[in-house]
Amino acid sequence: MATHLTEQAYSLLGKFHGKGKMVDRLANSEANNKRIGVVEGCFGTAGQPLAIPGRVLIGEGVLTKLCRKKPKARQFFLFNDILVYGNIVIQKKKYNKQHIIPLESVTIDTVADEGDLRNGWLIKTPTKSFAVYAATATEKSEWMSHIGKCVTDLLSKSGKAPSGEHAAVWVPDSEATICMRCLKVKFTPVSRRHHCRKCGFVVCGPCSDKKFLLPSQSSKPVRVCEFCYEQLSLGTGLHTGRPDPYGRSPGNNVSDDDDEDDSSD
Repeated sequence: MATHLTEQAYSLLGKFHGKGKMVDRLANSEANNKRIGVVEGCFGTAGQPLAIPGRVLIGEGVLTKLCRKKPKARQFFLFNDILVYGNIVIQKKKYNKQHIIPLESVTIDTVADEGDLRNGWLIKTPTKSFAVYAATATEKSEWMSHIGKCVTDLLSKSGKAPSGEHAAVWVPDSEATICMRCLKVKFTPVSRRHHCRKCGFVVCGPCSDKKFLLPSQSSKPVRVCEFCYEQLSLGTGLHTGRPDPYGRSPGNNVSDDDDEDDSSD
């Protein structure tokens, strides 16, 4: 589905972006308030309120989100300060499982095309990172450009530096038939897959039987693999250049738990 951006939003993200004039004009407009109200209504009482002074709805569209089990369609809404997405229950009428991502913490990187997965990019934050795919190269370019401009504008206004820490993007379950650490345990209904919260690898139970506190992700200790636990315990926490037994490009085959029933693993 094509991304929907209003004419005013195109102006905001192009000629007028960064100057504040169009932002203020749209933020105080009845049309903008009405559009935000419609989005709130689609999420219902389970969603968080979205209407606050100064917030502008830039655009919306359906993107394919690479989840832990398989790619899934998700409805995304780009505001000038946050990115919101949710599950599609009834298109344009009802969404659930609302997620809100502050744009100040967002970094985006392109993902190379691979097979049927095309026109993708990574959305990375300290708390959650995942890959999404647009229907066309043009939509991908527009989404990345608009998100990037919003992030740049926010950081410029706040004087903050871009986030230097990002949560690992999970390798999808389907990409690992054996543990990516020990390379021995074969996954079965009994030997379940687990994900290390630090590196995102798919690992077996014995290779991920420890937990470590990662404050950016959770207030409680989370599951990590043996390799990451040792690095974190030593105080390094560095994973650049870590071995990838499948020899994949780090930009491909990356997913997110997406609130699966067993996402705690």
